[in-house]
Amino acid sequence: MTTLQASSQAQLRQFIEQIERLEEEKKAIAGDIKDKFLEAKATGFDVKAMRKIISLRKKSKTERQEEDGILEVYMHALGMLDELPSDEAVDALMAAE
Repeated sequence: MTTLQASSQAQLRQFIEQIERLEEEKKAIAGDIKDKFLEAKATGFDVKAMRKIISLRKKSKTERQEEDGILEVYMHALGMLDELPSDEAVDALMAAE
């Protein structure tokens, strides 16, 4: 078994400690986010819808359209939609394949 040189040991310890601090910050931020959702819910907002909107805002318009198109085609295939999928939906499915 080999051992690390003193300088490498110090560098490793520094990386580990920095990551531990960042993990603690991440935990605190996650708590803050949870609190904000609870506050929104107490005000009467639908938290599930808010989470979906946040997820959608992370995507480009093209990504959202492609996802919606694929969803439309799949829903029609499962009998969840009466009308035929739009041409855009079919194009999105083809582009995804």
